[in-house]
Amino acid sequence: MGANAPLVDYLRSRRTIAAAQLKEPGPDGRTLRDILTIAARVPDHGKLAPWRFIVYENAARPGLVERLRAMAAGISDEREAARRAERARTFGEAPVVVAVVSRAAEGQKVPVWEQQLSAGAVCLNLVHACHAFGFAAQWLTGWYAYDEEAAALLGAKPGERIAGFVHIGTPSLPPAERERPDIDSLVTYWPGGPA
Repeated sequence: MGANAPLVDYLRSRRTIAAAQLKEPGPDGRTLRDILTIAARVPDHGKLAPWRFIVYENAARPGLVERLRAMAAGISDEREAARRAERARTFGEAPVVVAVVSRAAEGQKVPVWEQQLSAGAVCLNLVHACHAFGFAAQWLTGWYAYDEEAAALLGAKPGERIAGFVHIGTPSLPPAERERPDIDSLVTYWPGGPA
């Protein structure tokens, strides 16, 4: 079977554009639904769908940013409070932000780790789907993904964790290349190496 050259070229050249560089237009409602449908096509052992999406409407996000900044201001460490306030600003920059929420749970036939990996796969598939529709995307977390109060404000329910916020829009700058890992230093052949 031969390689799909356009897909291979895309995968070899995919770059992240910072959320601050993502401008209008973002995907409209129908396109976003198509993007999310594609994002959900990931390995999902046991067909549990151990993840869900939260779409943050552009008009509502300035209020969320201000509430996150207020939470950040409540931190006693001034440096950390300033860092968190600055990171909160990022949440409001791209035209569309989608949270991928991990609903991994004990007591399922599939281990929690595999459920969490499925949520991570959704994040990456979401990024790829955005690019397939002509947009750019950045997968971020931020302190508010790990802070229980902030995560609850952003829609996470008890027992859920935010796997990532995918910021979506049209790039205002061309993507920059960065150094990539040396693949030979990361590959081991078992047992004993390549023939």
